[in-house]
Amino acid sequence: MKIDKKLIEHVAEVARLELSEQEIKEFLPQLKEILGAFSEIQKIDTGKTKASFHPIELKNVWREDNPKISFDNEVALKNTQHKKDGYFKGPKIL
Repeated sequence: MKIDKKLIEHVAEVARLELSEQEIKEFLPQLKEILGAFSEIQKIDTGKTKASFHPIELKNVWREDNPKISFDNEVALKNTQHKKDGYFKGPKIL
């Protein structure tokens, strides 16, 4: 790809940027350097590389669901004043 003033003007137009002549002259070598670095990366053979969407392997973080005895209503509601008919009583919404 040829990197010149015309390309920078086109990119600026697509991005709806108004660049001065000084800015175009400043960005030209920078864009060449950036695209040069990407062209070096494209030369690397990645055909045998497995695709990865995370930097570390994700493992199953869920624990086994082992049922066990829980609190009964009396014990759970023992220390609250806000209870009604065996349930916690919350603030009215409406």
